[in-house]
Amino acid sequence: MRVLGVDPGLTRCGIGVVEGAPGRPLRMAGVGVVRTPADAETAERLVVVERGVEEWLEEYRPDVVAVERVFSQHNVRTVMGTAQASAVAMLCAARRGLPVALHTPSEVKAAVTGSGRAGKEQVGAMVTRLLRLDAPPKPADAADALALAICHIWRAPAQHRLQQARLRARAVAPAVRTPKDTR
Repeated sequence: MRVLGVDPGLTRCGIGVVEGAPGRPLRMAGVGVVRTPADAETAERLVVVERGVEEWLEEYRPDVVAVERVFSQHNVRTVMGTAQASAVAMLCAARRGLPVALHTPSEVKAAVTGSGRAGKEQVGAMVTRLLRLDAPPKPADAADALALAICHIWRAPAQHRLQQARLRARAVAPAVRTPKDTR
């Protein structure tokens, strides 16, 4: 499986591509950051993010795109930019008919380090080890994008089995009938 991980951001949008399967060695195919000028208008910055994501999709042709799920932050301006960049990545994937998976930061940290409260340095160190890199990818947004891709590779089979089990359970469950309200 080839996964494009996206750590969304309006100033720096981390992007990383990882190939692999659960229980097998992982390989980094590419890593980078799409940067936008801080003084540009939001719409212009989103166009830069869109072009960057499209270039990565075209070059690496992933099977799936894993995007960090936007979570509540105290800084509304930051969360808005992150959400907008996230939406751009999802839109680019959807245009190509690619599945999109969303993972929370704590899910990613837990998958890669074993702790959902791991710091950026721990994530970078584990990404470096898991992908057999010489040094942690810089900036941290790039390492986070690779961590997202790794998380998805490891979690996707279990998530798929759960989804299939839920669908089977719904198909065989008897229809639930409720008595009509006689009031």
